Amino acid sequence: MDHASSLIGLFAIIPILFYLGLLVLSIYFVIKVIKFINAKTKLDQERNEKLDELIRVIGKGKEDQNRPL
Repeated sequence: MDHASSLIGLFAIIPILFYLGLLVLSIYFVIKVIKFINAKTKLDQERNEKLDELIRVIGKGKEDQNRPL
């Protein structure tokens, strides 16, 4: 009878461990997504700054070409 009760106890704890593992994986996933979004935002800002500088340089070059001699 002792083995049967320990087996039932084991089966009772398996769903709890499953849900706990699922919760841990969910939290891990959310943290990874947040880190990815933060990194992407930083890279997008850097790219936008480079594009702004490139637009300024191209615009300045066109102004120089349009200036009469």
